[in-house]
Amino acid sequence: MSSRVPQQERSRATQARLLEATVECLVEHGWSGTTTTVVAAHAGVSRGAQLHHYPTKAALVTAAVTHLTERRAAELRAEAAHLPVGPKRLDGVVDLLAASFTGPLFVAALELWVAARTDAELRAALVPLEARIGREMHRLTVELLGVDERKPGVRESVQATLDLLRGLGVANMLSDDSPRRAALLHTWKRQLAALLTPESERH
Repeated sequence: MSSRVPQQERSRATQARLLEATVECLVEHGWSGTTTTVVAAHAGVSRGAQLHHYPTKAALVTAAVTHLTERRAAELRAEAAHLPVGPKRLDGVVDLLAASFTGPLFVAALELWVAARTDAELRAALVPLEARIGREMHRLTVELLGVDERKPGVRESVQATLDLLRGLGVANMLSDDSPRRAALLHTWKRQLAALLTPESERH
């Protein structure tokens, strides 16, 4: 039993290195340059070990996106715990979410979305994963904002926020879009606050 535990720990450590390396390679080399051989070398893992854990490139990259998304969600919850309660909280939550759509994980995911358009194997693996990630991101946003989705317009307002942030993240890919982002987010925060605040509480 004692020999199995370290082996399991080594196996988990190997998987974690592979998943981290996959995202780093996607950011640095793009989809076409991210081969399983390159990832294994970047992670300092043997090709055999890489194939043992993730036999195909599609399996490797979708596992990496899943792993990093779960880690980022946990980080968001931890960061949100330090946000103030009251009106200022909404601004902080939107800023936290906006940062998620400009970081390395978003860049890696964008590489996969574009590649999946013409790669049937990747598309088959990515479509259900993205649907699950979308649902979880929506649920996390509702949780962080502390709003009730059963109220009319709340679900749509949350989804519009995520769609806006995703679009701004894409626009930021080729050039620094910070000034326009800041202006749009400032305006949207005010509109979102009005949409999410019941009329009885606005006066």
